[in-house]
Amino acid sequence: MEPKNNRKNEHVSLGMKFFQKDQQTDFDALRYVHHSFPELAVEEVDLSTSFATFQLKYPFYINAMTGGSDWTKKINQKLAIVARETGIAMASGSVSAALKDPTVLDSFQIIREVNPTGLVFANLGAGQTVENAKKAIDLLKADALQIHINAPQELIMPEGDRDFSNWLPQLAEIVAAVEVPVIAKEVGFGMSRETIAQLRAAKVATIDISGQGGTNFAQIENYRRKTNKLDYLENWGQSTVISLLEAQSHLESVEILASGGIRHPLDIVKALSLGAKAVGISGLLLHMIIKDGVDETIVQVNHWKDELRTIMTLLGKKTIAELQQTDLILTGEVKDWCQAREITYKNFATRSTLPKK
Repeated sequence: MEPKNNRKNEHVSLGMKFFQKDQQTDFDALRYVHHSFPELAVEEVDLSTSFATFQLKYPFYINAMTGGSDWTKKINQKLAIVARETGIAMASGSVSAALKDPTVLDSFQIIREVNPTGLVFANLGAGQTVENAKKAIDLLKADALQIHINAPQELIMPEGDRDFSNWLPQLAEIVAAVEVPVIAKEVGFGMSRETIAQLRAAKVATIDISGQGGTNFAQIENYRRKTNKLDYLENWGQSTVISLLEAQSHLESVEILASGGIRHPLDIVKALSLGAKAVGISGLLLHMIIKDGVDETIVQVNHWKDELRTIMTLLGKKTIAELQQTDLILTGEVKDWCQAREITYKNFATRSTLPKK
């Protein structure tokens, strides 16, 4: 491992340190109503989905993680092999490191070198210029650009940004200027329906609500602070489930992606049932790559495909779109949130009886 003073390495090592695969999350507050007759065969299930002009064979992908050092180059290389061998999309970590320091360009370019024909998303922070956005896309020959939105992380980060006045207008400029789809992405703090409305006004068509439950950048940056700890901000934000519920009124007008705290295929299916077009996975895959290696991770990702078909058969749903007709019971704090925000949570319990769209 490289020296701890490299922030990119530190983020990865702290992400591993705080990783908890089996922790309770708001996904556990969602329960499906079991109906005894699926009325279909496993082989009839179609896992394909689409968003941002792309057709995907599978409804999950490797979400933005890392890059910017020799160690993280090796991680990106391994993740790119997994993406190539399993046929899933992959997003890079923030390319801003390479724009500031060209000596680390190869830690991002390795993704496209390893996977020349795969679906690859470049990633850049909010507040960047159109010029830098185009550079990030060119660097990876990227099919899309993620713009990550991370105000809590920046404010807790000792060396982070302190001025966010230009984030929305610059994002709108990037959307208008680049030739690939732009995906606006939180980094684990979730989104509100008001935030989604602002992104819609900026002409963003695809949004990753990226909620609490997985990698906690407030916790990571607070750990990195030497003095004036901000422990009380480590629980800031909305969970992935709550963010998806906040997004319900926008599902007809924007494409919603989900990420944050995905532990297994059942979480993926629950996110898809709440309207996500696809689901991004970061921490779990990072943990597997480092602990189990490339070959075992490939085996596990392929198992996930079979498990998704199993769960969808259990629910009697042939397609990803049909998952929005499942009957879901919302409990606990998730239900409390819905009551406070006037989200009609009871309707989810009887969706299978509603007329099909």
